Amino acid sequence: MNDQYAVIGNPIGHTKSPLIHGLFAEESQQDMSYTAIEGPLEPQDAFADTVRAFIAAGGKGMNVTAPFKLKAFAMADERSERATLAGAANALGFKDGRIIAENFDGVGLLRDIEVNLNLPMAGKRVLVLGAGGAVRGALLPFLAARPAELVVVNRDIAKVRALVDQVATSGSLAVCGYGDLEAMGQFDLVVNATSASLTGDLPPVPPSVFSPTGAAYELAYGKRLTPFLRLARNAGVLGVADGVGMLVEQAAEAFAWWRGVRPQTRAVIDRLTVPLA
Repeated sequence: MNDQYAVIGNPIGHTKSPLIHGLFAEESQQDMSYTAIEGPLEPQDAFADTVRAFIAAGGKGMNVTAPFKLKAFAMADERSERATLAGAANALGFKDGRIIAENFDGVGLLRDIEVNLNLPMAGKRVLVLGAGGAVRGALLPFLAARPAELVVVNRDIAKVRALVDQVATSGSLAVCGYGDLEAMGQFDLVVNATSASLTGDLPPVPPSVFSPTGAAYELAYGKRLTPFLRLARNAGVLGVADGVGMLVEQAAEAFAWWRGVRPQTRAVIDRLTVPLA
């Protein structure tokens, strides 16, 4: 029997992970299968029981999506630094009877921005909107890219300050509220990691933060021009992108972690990309 992998979430019908990992396995000639599991929401221990049943049946690893990333982190025996900072796991590995938690969201996001979009962060002013799990996972990779300034903005200043206090950093990392943005000038890259675009809303960000020669990145994907990306376009920004590349790149990181080979991603990204119009 080939090696078994899966993604677990609820709901899970929308997931692209089986397609992505199937294409990766075909391209890299890996003998594996990958399925989607709709995890139970209740009772409290049902998620952990489902994971353990998958392991008992021979499972080698799992991707984890909403709403189970916190539970996956909590049940792990070992946790990477990235997962620990995020407080959440988007990938689990099973080895020698132990569950290992990883978080590849941030490194996948950085690779999409710097490699696929050719937007190196070194020496640039970068603004990140939001302070949820995606931002928590992105802080270490972003700081390692050596931006001139990394600013995280959130409505709850105490929340974002507590997050920043967990990261050993130089003076390149700052926090602020939305009301402070008007006075902060233009940024070379603005990343929307809030949940606003999932509901068709716009975070309270002024057009003045966008540089016409810079870029705007939306973590949501497959929604064409979101209100955030439309705001950036109207501010003169030509370089706009959504999160489909991040989705594929974080999947490739998990695949490499499990299988020891990193698949090519360009063709998969092109296949899943929805034109931003």
